[in-house]
Amino acid sequence: MKRAFRITLAVVIVLIVVVAVAAWKVLGPRAFLGPRSRPLTSRTFEVTPARLERGKYLANSIGCLYCHSPHDWSKREDPILAGMAGAGQQLPYTDLPGKVFAPNLTSDKDTGAGNWTDDMLARGIREGVGHDGRALFGIMPFAHYRNMPDEDLASIIVYLRSLPPVRNAVPKTEIIFPVKYIMRNDPQPITAPVTSPDLSDPVKRGRFLVNLTGCTDCHTPVDNHHVPLPGLDFSGGQVLHAPWGTVASANLTPAGSGIPYYDQTLFIQAMRTGVVRARELNKTMPWAVLGNMTDEDLAGIFAYLKTLKPIGHRVDNTEPPTLCPLDGTLHGAGNQNRKE
Repeated sequence: MKRAFRITLAVVIVLIVVVAVAAWKVLGPRAFLGPRSRPLTSRTFEVTPARLERGKYLANSIGCLYCHSPHDWSKREDPILAGMAGAGQQLPYTDLPGKVFAPNLTSDKDTGAGNWTDDMLARGIREGVGHDGRALFGIMPFAHYRNMPDEDLASIIVYLRSLPPVRNAVPKTEIIFPVKYIMRNDPQPITAPVTSPDLSDPVKRGRFLVNLTGCTDCHTPVDNHHVPLPGLDFSGGQVLHAPWGTVASANLTPAGSGIPYYDQTLFIQAMRTGVVRARELNKTMPWAVLGNMTDEDLAGIFAYLKTLKPIGHRVDNTEPPTLCPLDGTLHGAGNQNRKE
């Protein structure tokens, strides 16, 4: 009897070890250890008119206030509700692994960021660790903001501090298993200065802005684990779900199936109005945000897109979804694509 017990116990221990090792490999070590995180500092950012102006521009043109404010989704330009800028909201996208809430960033001390330090905000924006030490879900684009210069980071935080306090309690994000553990591997501490990039010509400016705004997150097709498919950068076809419909992202490369017919004027006009000639862009494309950029910044983005490798990937949302052999998803004109 004792021998049988010992054998059973040994088998159970071996199984526990095997499962633990497998979980460690599949979920990643940080799923168990918690996100990488540097200690918070007491640094603060001086308020200056230049920082307020720059911070307002960035917060309104790269999506900070768009995500962190409730909107009137019934209107075409999705205006922020009056007096609610930065007050937080549940993100409306229907294909997320759980309920994702963008927190209240106003200075309200009970429901907002009024008790958060400047470095808590800095760590969340560029490193993916919240004020309470938890890992942030990757729809908060901290992986793109890692390259944001220190001065731009300071400007955004100074501007956020200027938002009037709004009492608006926002629940915490609830991510489903196993994503809520896997995402703990994503945060990366920043311990060295991040200097301003070289913006000396339009292409360099555009490359920086395309990364900052995360264009590739939507315009590159992904596999079932949301990993970008190699060799298809910016070629579109990623299927996105939102309350205003399901849509596949466009091919942004200069290929014949991309946007070779765009010129700079048409591109800027599309970002400003959400209209490409007689065709309206789906609201999933945040033209109402990017349209707040200056002509110089939008021209830079267009200049960079023109340098992309042409990729023949046909995506047409006016046609019925069919299986695409290139990205393995169902989207309009999918069956018109062929693997080389």
